[in-house]
Amino acid sequence: MLGALIGSRFFAVLEDVANLGRLNFLMLYASKTIAGGLLGGLFGVELIKKIIGVKVASGDIYVLPILVALTIGRFGCFLMGVAEPTYGKVTNFILGMDLGDGKMRHPVMLYEIFFTICLIVFFQFIRLKNLPNGDRFKLFMLLYFLYRFLIEFLKPYQPLFLNLSSIHWAALIIFIYYYKFLWRLISNLFPFASKTNSL
Repeated sequence: MLGALIGSRFFAVLEDVANLGRLNFLMLYASKTIAGGLLGGLFGVELIKKIIGVKVASGDIYVLPILVALTIGRFGCFLMGVAEPTYGKVTNFILGMDLGDGKMRHPVMLYEIFFTICLIVFFQFIRLKNLPNGDRFKLFMLLYFLYRFLIEFLKPYQPLFLNLSSIHWAALIIFIYYYKFLWRLISNLFPFASKTNSL
């Protein structure tokens, strides 16, 4: 819980680098992002597990509850319109909507609702698959952060470093952290890739 609290605030504050110099407790309290919360929560849990000597993966059971919570939360973000900084860039795209400021914007909250519902269906579909313990959670984290990395380009973000936002960097941290699982996943999907690499 502490890791999620710190992570959600840390990455949210870095989303608004222009106002870092004026940061106060109220701004820190109001700033939060689920991407940072998931990342901070993950490292918090892994740290405590290492301290107490637990080596069993424990995240699979949380995948569906997290996805349901994300779906409900994004409905709230959508209802708040531009008052909640999750809105997209101005666009002429057919799905553009007026979110409260008179401009047609990408409704990225609705995009995420659609994506999380697809993930719920997907994880229900594979619920009986004999996967190693922990793989469902790792797969969820990779898919969700891949989505967040890509959808960030449709939002009016402030670059943090190398023209990437704090959310981009949070996603890259997840990709690096799960690189062994990611390689195993790629090898299973494309066996010829691993064979070519071993030559």
